[in-house]
Amino acid sequence: MASNVPMTRRPQPDSSGLEPLLAAVLRPAPDAVLCSFADLGAWWAGFRDVRRHWALSIDQAVLGGLQADRVGYAFAAAYQSALRCLVPSLPDDRLVSLCITEEGGGHPRAIQSTLSPTSGGSSADGWMLSGHKKWATLSCDGDVALVAASVGTGADGRNQLRVVRVGLNAAGVTVHRMPATTFAPEITHGQLSFEKVRIPPDAVLPGDGYTAYIRPFRTIEDTHVSAAILGHLIGIASRFAWPQAVRADLVNLVVNLRSIALGDPSAPEIHIVLGGFFIAYGTVLERIAPCWEGVPPEIRERWQRDRGIVNVAGSVRGKRLAAAWERIDARGSQ
Repeated sequence: MASNVPMTRRPQPDSSGLEPLLAAVLRPAPDAVLCSFADLGAWWAGFRDVRRHWALSIDQAVLGGLQADRVGYAFAAAYQSALRCLVPSLPDDRLVSLCITEEGGGHPRAIQSTLSPTSGGSSADGWMLSGHKKWATLSCDGDVALVAASVGTGADGRNQLRVVRVGLNAAGVTVHRMPATTFAPEITHGQLSFEKVRIPPDAVLPGDGYTAYIRPFRTIEDTHVSAAILGHLIGIASRFAWPQAVRADLVNLVVNLRSIALGDPSAPEIHIVLGGFFIAYGTVLERIAPCWEGVPPEIRERWQRDRGIVNVAGSVRGKRLAAAWERIDARGSQ
């Protein structure tokens, strides 16, 4: 296994520019918004076609949301885009699931899945993964999992984590579908078992599992999911002629969020600005409430059912924001 070399995540190059994205969301083609898909497989094929035209994962999330006729598919677009922001080497044509949560939760100390050397005793011979995961998003329909596992306890007593890439059809991997959630039921979740699954050395991702992957993904997922939901709302606003001022508010939020997403997801400054974004985001969501009266009941009722996804990580965001301010204030007092 590679050594725990700290990773510095650099912003993705803004190779596509802001103007093409603005043109796509302000003047979308009629067939570019609210596409209806028969199932998750049909959605994945449609989203892969969208993704290939956009270099930045955050833009892919926005356009994936614009295309989706429901929050569930917008979230799926965001989730796949966010994972490729986190691990750019992931295959373009495979659905991927990040598997962290276990019976005791998603905190690093709750992770009991283990990664140990094969019987040869050397990491050069590969590794064995054993353990269980739950609430693994899209794992029931996916092809690849990124799995957080423990390699033991460090000198400081903390759980030492790594992330490994695993094929969901590999020997020793079992996936069971979990009950559908009350919102966005199109997004499946799985309960996974890993029984001495062989992991080749090159399938172990470099860097510490928590600092390089788990912690930054929380922020990356926040930005990408919010971007996709905004894209979804812009699609509805365009299709059903919401007031121009409302559409401008939604697009302005996208522009703000895009600049945040291109920053370092571990920087406290980014978390503070993201906290401000969520205040503005909540205000706009309340402001658009009357606009839903002009939307067909099926679409309006789906939004009412699914909009809770916006606040799923609210308490985590609050703790993250408080920690960011503590870090900033500590610097100022030095």
